[in-house]
Amino acid sequence: MKKEVHIPYHIQSISELHSMLKIPKPEHPLVSFVDLSKITCHFDDNLKSVVYSFYTVCIKKGFTGKMKYGQNFYDFDEGVMTFMSPGQVISTEVSVDNAVYGAMLVIHPDFIQNYALAKNIKEYSYFSYAVSEALHLSEKEQTMITGIMKNIEQEYSSSIDAFSQDVMVSHIELLLNYCNRFYNRQFITRKSANNTLLVKLENLLSDYFEGDKVQKLGLPTVAYISDELNVSPNYLSDLLRSLTGQSTQHHIHNKIIEKAKELLTTTSLSVSETAFQLGFEYPQSFNKLFKNKTNVSPLEFRSSFN
Repeated sequence: MKKEVHIPYHIQSISELHSMLKIPKPEHPLVSFVDLSKITCHFDDNLKSVVYSFYTVCIKKGFTGKMKYGQNFYDFDEGVMTFMSPGQVISTEVSVDNAVYGAMLVIHPDFIQNYALAKNIKEYSYFSYAVSEALHLSEKEQTMITGIMKNIEQEYSSSIDAFSQDVMVSHIELLLNYCNRFYNRQFITRKSANNTLLVKLENLLSDYFEGDKVQKLGLPTVAYISDELNVSPNYLSDLLRSLTGQSTQHHIHNKIIEKAKELLTTTSLSVSETAFQLGFEYPQSFNKLFKNKTNVSPLEFRSSFN
């Protein structure tokens, strides 16, 4: 018997979101501030899994249940901040009579289309973090973020003029920049746990090249590494940059070069054989990476040891 496939419900507009949440129509069709305390949780099976066509920035408190973002469910029972981008599948399992407090800012991509933020918002990588990597705010930070959200609400609730959209977009950009700062603070304050993750990364890469995974899977990818460490790719790269100044891809390349140097100096494998041993499909790609990282070719490096 085939397993029933549940197709996520696609919410196309902010007006449709308001209707689904049973709250008054939005003041503006492309941007909205939602007071989560005014939402009554419901249990419509068709809405357990949804896809938004817009960005959401949320501060949640008092949520008793689980949320699924990507492939895994996560406990979501403390005050945290989450960011979700258009096209992501979001699923929830909530408790009966669940009371949620906080705020949600909803931004349709069309609202920022003619601004630099339309391109720059893709640089805020936390929009693709998993829920388990949510931003934990202090009371002072929560007050600041909520204040910016309310400034946006006040602006679109006032009489619209030629400057309204400019002001709101500026507030949105300010909000996202503050969140960048707070995430960087979180990386620092959780340094002990993050250093443990860094050790796990190094062990994972070492095991990858020492075992038979290279022959089975080829070169390690960022997606593979992040999946093995149970974090999202962007979160892992941002965390590593905060600790080491280098992305996940850089760490992978460093391990490849380290292993390549070992093979070039301790074995009689040719450069092509070394490349294949490391998972490269084409020796030319190995040569290019090696020279880019060491400023010498593999042959020149080997000859320096003879």
